[in-house]
Amino acid sequence: MKIILAAPRGFCAGVNMAIESLDLTLKKFGAPVYVYHEIVHNQYVVDEFREKGAIFVDSIEEVPTDSVLLFSAHGVSPETRAQAIERNLHALDATCPLVTKVHLEAIKYAKLNYTILLIGHEGHDEVIGTMGEAPEAIILVEEEQDIQNLKIEDETKLAYLTQTTLSVDDANRIIKKIKERFPKIESPPKEDICYATQNRQEAVRLLADRADIVLVLGSQNSSNSQRLKQLASDRGITAFLIDGPQDLELSELNDDQTVLITAGASAPESVVQQTIDCLVHKFNATVEVETIREESVHFPLPKPLRAFAAELKDE
Repeated sequence: MKIILAAPRGFCAGVNMAIESLDLTLKKFGAPVYVYHEIVHNQYVVDEFREKGAIFVDSIEEVPTDSVLLFSAHGVSPETRAQAIERNLHALDATCPLVTKVHLEAIKYAKLNYTILLIGHEGHDEVIGTMGEAPEAIILVEEEQDIQNLKIEDETKLAYLTQTTLSVDDANRIIKKIKERFPKIESPPKEDICYATQNRQEAVRLLADRADIVLVLGSQNSSNSQRLKQLASDRGITAFLIDGPQDLELSELNDDQTVLITAGASAPESVVQQTIDCLVHKFNATVEVETIREESVHFPLPKPLRAFAAELKDE
């Protein structure tokens, strides 16, 4: 078996920042630390933090008053922040700056009395948070067919935003249809889909045709991981989204195949290596790393944690 190991893959800057934030919060305040929604959409990461004393909740009401609360990388609505203040929670914010950028765009357009078309997936934590910034101004668009049913009162005040973890191809198809119907629609000067999502999709797009099988490391509720699997499947290549080697469909694999391995932006490198080790052991696989693009993005920690992080480094 030959393994093509795609790079870049795995953790993005926003996930690194969120995970480091939770780790530092646990060290600074001790367990339990409550987290609003999963810190990132990865079962391995969530389970590991549960063992350390993190408690993941879907409602602010689940958090006892005066407790420590961390907002996840996906962002939250103003209503959620207000609820945390009402319960006197010590809240720390690990929202990815690229998600914050979309929130600020939504606020800006809403203040200008624009109608905002948000391209994204209903129920996704990021979409819920963004729509919460201006619920009266935002319309969710999930598919191309949604566009025909739109009724916009003032088409001269219309803008679109996107969820950061979408398929670039899918988003571009929807944007094209939106622009055909609303030629004067506005958009932010810089697109919303995050650099890491685009880079991982680009790697699959460029490398998948050389493989018989594509393995995407990531959890089922990870939007960007699902898009990687979808991208390979759309090219007619058998693709699997797995949390780790325990999920391998060994009956689908043999030692004559070329396997492309990548990982979603919330999947840890350790599970990638465990999966590679499993294939090396069972199929005598060799590994070839293919780097499509270098990444050097880094996001700062939330301000309340920066000084503590510096203290730990000095010890």
